This record gives sequence, structure tokens and C-alpha cells, in this order.
Amino acid sequence: MSKNMVYAIMTFNMLIWGLNTVALKILVQYLSPLTMQSLRIILAGVVLFFFLLWRKEWRKPSLHEWRYLIGAILFGVMGHHSCLALGLEHTTATNASLILALLPLSTVVLSILFLKDHITGLRAVGITLGLIGVIFIVLRGSGDLSSHLAGDLWVFGAMMTQAISFIFIKKATDTMDAKQVTSLMFLCGPLGIFTISLFLHPYGLRDFTTAPGWIWVIFLASSVIATGMGHMLYNTSIHRLGPGQSAIFINLTPFFSLVGSVLFLGEQILASQIAGFFLISAGVILGSGAVEERKRPFFQRPFLRPAQASKIEKR
Repeated sequence: MSKNMVYAIMTFNMLIWGLNTVALKILVQYLSPLTMQSLRIILAGVVLFFFLLWRKEWRKPSLHEWRYLIGAILFGVMGHHSCLALGLEHTTATNASLILALLPLSTVVLSILFLKDHITGLRAVGITLGLIGVIFIVLRGSGDLSSHLAGDLWVFGAMMTQAISFIFIKKATDTMDAKQVTSLMFLCGPLGIFTISLFLHPYGLRDFTTAPGWIWVIFLASSVIATGMGHMLYNTSIHRLGPGQSAIFINLTPFFSLVGSVLFLGEQILASQIAGFFLISAGVILGSGAVEERKRPFFQRPFLRPAQASKIEKR
């Protein structure tokens, strides 16, 4: 598959994820957040599992591979999806989508801390702009902390845990098929979320018996299409492009979420949120190194093989 095809798939995937934020906001209004997340994700995992069995692509992971899988499960499923559901219960889909847009910058920061990636002046400026953008969103132009602060903090936690999970996913997909990594994450992770839900929302399953029928349509679409297919495609892209370049596409998600929030939820977009969106977007462009990449001479860009690059440097 060509890189242009991967880019097109990633863009379509961001559309699905953007609208999924709107779908989750609707679901948490009718269903217990953690119970809903656990059942929604495990359904996606079961669908992927039988798909892999049908394709005869399933194999038993080694102990070495389980080290990275456990990290991906803890952070990418239990941490991310639990925080996201709890956050959407107390904040707007607009705020959530804008805070999640910090994911590329968080991935860059983690790469600097743990993968020994270097930081430049432009990257530092980008990270700062991104953080200022979040302040604009949380304050919402009032000068005081938003009434959605608790929900915003939960969503921020969801964003950070997902960024951490990308490091483990990249390691796991080095030796395993991305579809199997995704399936194992969605089969094991929801068990932990459901266990937590028994303590926080002991009567969560009862909500499913009283929910209207159209909620089930949104639930199934969110589970199978957005979560199952979406994460499978994204994890495949992490293997092809790497965690940093893949995370850049997530900057498209807030735009689709904003449009969906206005069309389907009737949410009002404030001037402070628009300012936050542009600050975060600018922060992602600078913090990801995209500007520096364009300024580099053509023959020094990293698509050259290491051997070729070393020859150029010796000249």
C-alpha cells in the first residue's frame, strides 16, 4: 500500500473518530459511562477476533510481545477509554475534541523524554502554544475556571494515556500484526473497565434495558466502525508511519468534531474555543517539527536510506 493511500485512509479515519466523540457524548447521556465503554469496546474486540480467525491470521503472542501488549492495554484501553467516558459525562464534545487535539504534541514530548528525540526552539514554542490553547478552552473566555473543569481534566488524562499507549503499540506492531494487537487490546482492556464500573456504577447494566432503540444504533456504529475498524486502521498506520507522523493526523479530528457538535448536538462554539483551536493547531505544526522538515534541504530529508544519508554527510 502506497503512502498516499495510507494518508487517505488516515484522513477518513479522523472523520470517523471526530464524529465518534459526538456519538460518545450522546451515549453517556443515556448509558452508564464505564459500563457502556467496556461493552462497546469488547464488542469491537470480538468482531476483530472472529475476523482474524476467518482470515487465519491469529497466533499466540510470545512472552516478549506481551510486555508491550500489557502496556498498550493499560494505557490505550483502560486508561484512555475510562477517562474519556468520565470526561464526556461532565464536559462538552467541543471541549473534549479540542483537548484531544493535544495528542500529537504529547507524543512529541514523550518521544523527547523516553526515545531521546531532540527538542529545538520551534518545537518548544509549539508545545507552549498548545498549552496556552488548552488554557483558552478551559477558561472559555470568562477569566474563571470553566464549570466543565472536572470533565476537561478527565479528557486531558484520556489524551495523555493514549499518547503513552502509542509507544507500546509501535513496539508491539514491530513483530505482530496490527489487527491482532488491536483485537487483544479490545478483548482484555474492557475487563478492567467493567470491573471498575461495578464499583463506581453498580447498576450500569440496567441502563441498557431502558435506553431507546436508536441509542443501540449509535452504540453499534461507535463500537464496530469507530472503535474496531478505526483503531485497527490507526494501529496499522503507526506501524507504517511511526507514532509521531501518525499522531499528526489527529489534528483533523477536532475539526470534524466541531462540525458534528454543532450539527447533531446544537453546541455553541465560543470565540475562546476558536482561539484555542488555532493555538493548538499552530502548536502541532511547530511542535511536530513539520516546519523544520520543510526548511531542510531536499536531499537531507529522512526518506533517504540511512546508508545514503551517511554518504551525503561524509561529502
